[in-house]
Amino acid sequence: MIVVGLSHHATPIAVRERLALTGDALALAEERLLQLPSVSEALLLSTCNRVEVYAAPADAAATESAMREIRGVLMDIGGREVGPHLVTAHGDAALLHVFRVASSLDSMVLGEPQILGQLKQAIALAQAQNAIGPRLLPIFRGAIQVGKRVRHETEIGSGQVSVPSVAVELARQIFDDLAATTALLVGAGEMAEAAAKLLSRLGARLVVVNRSGARAAELAADVGGVARSFDDLASCLTEADVVIASTSSPTPVITHALVRSIHRKRRGRSLFLIDIAVPRDVEPAVNELDNVYLYDIDDLSKVVAQSLDGRAEEARKAERIVREETEAFLVRRSQEAVTPLVVKLRERTERVLERELERSLAGRLKHLGEAERQALASMMHAVLNKLMHGPTARLKELAIQQRSAEAAAVVTELFELDRADTDGHRDGLTEREGSGDEDDDGTLRRKA
Repeated sequence: MIVVGLSHHATPIAVRERLALTGDALALAEERLLQLPSVSEALLLSTCNRVEVYAAPADAAATESAMREIRGVLMDIGGREVGPHLVTAHGDAALLHVFRVASSLDSMVLGEPQILGQLKQAIALAQAQNAIGPRLLPIFRGAIQVGKRVRHETEIGSGQVSVPSVAVELARQIFDDLAATTALLVGAGEMAEAAAKLLSRLGARLVVVNRSGARAAELAADVGGVARSFDDLASCLTEADVVIASTSSPTPVITHALVRSIHRKRRGRSLFLIDIAVPRDVEPAVNELDNVYLYDIDDLSKVVAQSLDGRAEEARKAERIVREETEAFLVRRSQEAVTPLVVKLRERTERVLERELERSLAGRLKHLGEAERQALASMMHAVLNKLMHGPTARLKELAIQQRSAEAAAVVTELFELDRADTDGHRDGLTEREGSGDEDDDGTLRRKA
């Protein structure tokens, strides 16, 4: 597996938002990835903090070309500016990365619970488009289980563990008493709902503005707020003390011109805008206006840093779990890689034993009754199990040591597993025990 993408770690929001994909654009991008000649399966994860492509190359030799082609698609979507920020990983490193992402260890807000839901949605979309199958699906199912185990066995999710909660914490730091403030929520999606519930508990007066009036009314009713029409955004901004914006608009909904138009009406009152949307909902230029203070999702990282100390030990526990699960997955996958070879060797050996038994029962042992015949068959089965136990265990050990290809080549050659299974070849034993002919009773007689 390979990973190509960018995240909050080294990519500013101004670049990340160029690649932010939702809805039809996300599905179209995934289709483009599947059309790449070097890619056989692909999944695209797009969140406010990362845009990453997880893919299975067409074959082992296609890894480099697959990464190069995926980079090309992402730069075509987001512009050449995203190129220097794209990072890649493949093999075991890519697997470890996926497991860390699912466990929220790679999130801006350590322990945030949203990533598991986002990952499940990405998997569902990829499955709906037949974009992932036997190579990637087991990896992502394993990642979901690792994420669940981390949340169950550690306290990594304690404290401020989501972007909305960090936004509200920032608002609380700005205003000592949120009960004396008017908080405007621009957007009524999942993140707005989470922020609204937190603000409501702190006593803030809530106003909800959303393009869908029905959804705004529903959220306002749930949190004891007031729903306003999106057309009233300017007057709502005039009244607000703090604004949390989280729409899915591809362009800013709070522009410099809009804020400037209501600036005089505010009579010098400070306006704090917290933009947790990607792409951004608020034009950065509003920060240039007097008494207007804008924080975007990258600014929240400073608040996040303050909440990490108390969860450092839990993060270490989570890292141990992720590495343990990664190693276990690699062992299982290595052993599964030799399973077809083990099956083929067992089937070949079993056919040889069965044919020899049939010859004997039709010849010198044809006088045996049914009970004796069954006893012989059971004995043959036991012999088969004992014969196969050692080679099977050793092949699995060699697989773990990354020597499965070498072992497969030797076993295939020794037992002629690549030869046709016909009566003429007789399981690769065409020159069986010399060049004898058979009597009618199935026994061999040597040629003079």
